[in-house]
Amino acid sequence: MSLSKCVHKLAMAAASWPRLGVPFLSARTEALSCRPKSWSLSASRSICSGFPRITIPASVQQSAGWGLTTASVARPSLLLCNQIQSRHSTSVPSVGQAGALPSMGPVPRKREERPIPQEAEAKTVVTPAWLQEIFFEFRVRTIDASWYLPGENRNPYEEYKKEHVPGAVFFNIDTIADITTDLPHMLPSEAAFAAAVSKLGIKNDSLIVVYDTKGIFSAARVWWMFKVFGHQKVWVLDGGLPKWRATGHPIVSHGTQLELGQEAGDCVRMVYAGQKVEEGKFQAKFQPHLVRSIDDVESNIDTKKFQLIDARGKARFEGTEPEPSDGHRGGHIPGSLCIPYTAVLDPLGSLLPEEELAAVFSNAGLDPVKPVVVSCRSGVSSCVIALALHRLGKEDVAIYDGSWAEWSSFSDTPVETNVAAASA
Repeated sequence: MSLSKCVHKLAMAAASWPRLGVPFLSARTEALSCRPKSWSLSASRSICSGFPRITIPASVQQSAGWGLTTASVARPSLLLCNQIQSRHSTSVPSVGQAGALPSMGPVPRKREERPIPQEAEAKTVVTPAWLQEIFFEFRVRTIDASWYLPGENRNPYEEYKKEHVPGAVFFNIDTIADITTDLPHMLPSEAAFAAAVSKLGIKNDSLIVVYDTKGIFSAARVWWMFKVFGHQKVWVLDGGLPKWRATGHPIVSHGTQLELGQEAGDCVRMVYAGQKVEEGKFQAKFQPHLVRSIDDVESNIDTKKFQLIDARGKARFEGTEPEPSDGHRGGHIPGSLCIPYTAVLDPLGSLLPEEELAAVFSNAGLDPVKPVVVSCRSGVSSCVIALALHRLGKEDVAIYDGSWAEWSSFSDTPVETNVAAASA
């Protein structure tokens, strides 16, 4: 089939998907079915990333129902490119060889040679528009890190399979964790983390954008985990999946990567069992200054070497509201500051502007110069506070990984409450 006929079929397919805005956005099926047999499927990928515009003749536009006289289709979106890229890796014939695509313009520079946009270097969170744009030029891997509290009775993996950012892999913080402890989703070993994220297709040079379904919640935990294991090129999608959807970006329920999250958890179990796993392309390097233990926190009650923030809600901090997990005492670690993680987010789940973030911490009595450690119930919402401080330029914030789940499980760890004051 000629290229012109292929473009015609793409145009016809695009006419049935006007709600997605970009003509090529949902023409993946047509693109795969109408290509000549001699083309490899990554040849379609070459069209996506290699040629900035394709001009569609007026006759094609009219037959497709566009009602236009002239038009140029912009480079295809993340949806088409990512789906083709993730499914196929066969080689493309060179120009002049049998089955090769005709030359349609200069070959673009390799992605490795293109500098990342300067604005990304200074940001902790990125917008949906930024992710959509940067995906074309760089090795961006998107991660769905959704997780819910025990009482919410929701299954994040099943929800991920029903709707996710195109090409996103699922990161389960309960299975990519230390399985030798009863504490929830504690940090895994270097080897276990490296094996898991390698299974997810992530390398040391990957650019990573993490999101969740709440706006910013458990995505911050996975962002911090990558930081702990030495990966710097990682950001959080501001507003998460809700904002991605609200701004008109595509949501899908398919992809060959859907089972990788389960397989990553299997890799963790194999590592802890001493079994051999496939050699990965991600090498983890633990950063101990970003993690604190129960001994560190207990000794700090007297030494006061760092400021301790509790990211739980005020009622749980004071001990007037029960913890969501049975058997845990109420209250807080002596000397800690109460800054609920929700205080750094707007009503839609995005980080507050920097000026407002600074005011939140200042009003709570936090000294921006002194070291900071953050705690919460189980090491998830504390990472939202760390994310907010990172946006303000404080990049050395540590997390007490065991948090209240560990602290309150011991009968001899000191606890303060405001129960008497609340009932007076």
